[in-house]
Amino acid sequence: MGERVGVAVIGLNGAVATTAAAGIAMIREGSNDLSGLPLANRDVPGMAAYRDLQFAGWDLSHDDLATAARRHGVIGDKELANGASALAGMRPWPAVGSRDFCANIDGANKIAAAGHRAAVEQIQADLSRFKADQSLDRVVMINLASTERKADAAADSLLSVDGFERGLDRDDAAISPAMLYAYAAIAAGTPYANFTPSVAADIAPLAELARVRGVPVAGKDGKTGQTLMKTVIAPALRDRALHVDGWFSTNILGNSDGLALDDPKSLASKVDTKKSVLDQILGYPVEDHIIMIHYYRPRGDDKEAWDNIDLTGFLGQRMQLKLNFLCKDSVLAAPLAIEIARCLDLAQQRGQSGVQEQMGIFFKAPQTADGRDPVHAFGEQQLILDRWLDAT
Repeated sequence: MGERVGVAVIGLNGAVATTAAAGIAMIREGSNDLSGLPLANRDVPGMAAYRDLQFAGWDLSHDDLATAARRHGVIGDKELANGASALAGMRPWPAVGSRDFCANIDGANKIAAAGHRAAVEQIQADLSRFKADQSLDRVVMINLASTERKADAAADSLLSVDGFERGLDRDDAAISPAMLYAYAAIAAGTPYANFTPSVAADIAPLAELARVRGVPVAGKDGKTGQTLMKTVIAPALRDRALHVDGWFSTNILGNSDGLALDDPKSLASKVDTKKSVLDQILGYPVEDHIIMIHYYRPRGDDKEAWDNIDLTGFLGQRMQLKLNFLCKDSVLAAPLAIEIARCLDLAQQRGQSGVQEQMGIFFKAPQTADGRDPVHAFGEQQLILDRWLDAT
C-alpha cells in the first residue's frame, strides 16, 4: 500500500461526494475498475493511487453516506452491497451553513461555534483528527457543497489579507461558509480546491494567503457536461471560421444541486461561470449567449442539456447545430473530484504553491494566479495538464 491521502469534503452527503466515495471503496474492494477516471492511464511518479484515497468531511445532514447515496439515486443497493458497504459506517462532521448564502439548503448538523474564528478552529480540528485517526500521510480539501449566492466583492473583508483577518474577528456577514472552509484549509497548510461556483479561494486575500503560505489551491466550478461540450466544440467552430451568432443553452435537473439553483441568487453564481467560456475561445462577444437552468425534481441526477447554436459560414450562409446531452451529473463530476484531489496532493509534494493553473481543465471558471483571463479551450487545457504531469 502506498501513502494514504485523505480527501476532506465539504458537502460529504451530496450526490457527487457519495458517488466518489463509493467508487473509491469499490476500487479498493476490487468490485469496480478504473473506467471513467481521466488520469487512470497515466503513470505519474508520486501521484496517489486511487485505492489509497480516504474520504471524510462535513455536511448539514447527519445521515450516513449509504442513506444519502440511496436518496440521490446515483448508486443503489447493488453497489452498496458490492464493495461500497463501508459507506453505511460513514457519517459527516457538523458543517458550517448559512441560509443567507444558500437559501434552499439547510440542515440540523451544524457546527456549534460562536463566530467565524471558532468555526475555523473547529474545521481545522476536524482536519487534524481525520489525519490522526486514519493514519494519513497527507490531506486535501475539496468543496463539493451547494452553490452559494454571489459575494459582495466590494466588502472590506474581501479586499486584502489583513481585511479578511479583521472580518473574521468581527464575524463579518460578507464572509461566507465557503470562504471559512478555504481559509481554514490554507491557514492549516492543506491544499484546497473549489468544485462549486461559490466565491472562496479566488478572492484576493485567500489567493494571496495561499501563495504566501505555500499552499496549492485550484478552482472553480467543475466542468462536467454542457460547458465541457462548449469548450470542445467552440475551438473547432473558430478554426473553421464558422461565426457563432448565438448559443442557446438550457438544462433540467432534479438533484440537490438543482434545488440549490432554484434560488435565483445561487443561480446567478452558476450562470456566471457557465457563460465565461465562449467569448475567450472565439475571440469575440457572442451577444445572444443565453443559459437557462431549471430544477425539475422527477429527473433526479439524470440531467438533460440542450444546445442550439446559430452559425454563419461561407457566402453568409446560415446554419444550425443542435446538441442533446443526457447524462448522470454526478457520474461525470465524481471522477473529476477524485482527479483534482490527486493533482492537488501531487502539487503539494512538488512544493508548488498558490493557484495551480495547470488544473484549469477541470473547471468552468479556472482560477489564474494574476487575475488574467484563463485558457478555456479543452485541447489547450489538456496540453497544459499533460506537460505538468510529465514534469519531473
